[in-house]
Amino acid sequence: MSPACRHRGFTLIEVLVATAIVAIIAVMASSMVVTAVKREKEQSLRVALRQIRQAIDDYKRAGDEGRIARAPGASGYPRTLGVLASSTPDLLDPAGRRIHFLRQIPRDPFAAASGVPAEATWGLRSYGSETEAPAPGDDVYDVYSLSPAVGLNGVPYRQW
Repeated sequence: MSPACRHRGFTLIEVLVATAIVAIIAVMASSMVVTAVKREKEQSLRVALRQIRQAIDDYKRAGDEGRIARAPGASGYPRTLGVLASSTPDLLDPAGRRIHFLRQIPRDPFAAASGVPAEATWGLRSYGSETEAPAPGDDVYDVYSLSPAVGLNGVPYRQW
């Protein structure tokens, strides 16, 4: 055989090396995609927690200012998350306008069930419960994620 005929194809070793390189690149790319998706969900969780917590604080502030009707002896925090998404009459506004705290309750991005209302995807902590053992009660003082997963920063999502 002439030397030109011997170099027509690839050897088995060349094919295996090329396949191994492509496989390594694919594994690295897929892990980067998984991390990017998780990072995006974490950012959505931060935004949702910030929105809900700000709305809870605004509701409490409006109650303290007398703009919202409050039962005697109540903490001043909303009874449910749904209250934040519905409008409330402003008692100090002569025109009778309503106060809006949230347009809608954001969904926990790490919640598994998609058929569940957004309000049910959050864990609720009442004003009277302990920080270390949050429990629902007569009002909503804080919210937390129900996901058992741990964030990229090493902190469980429940503690964010």
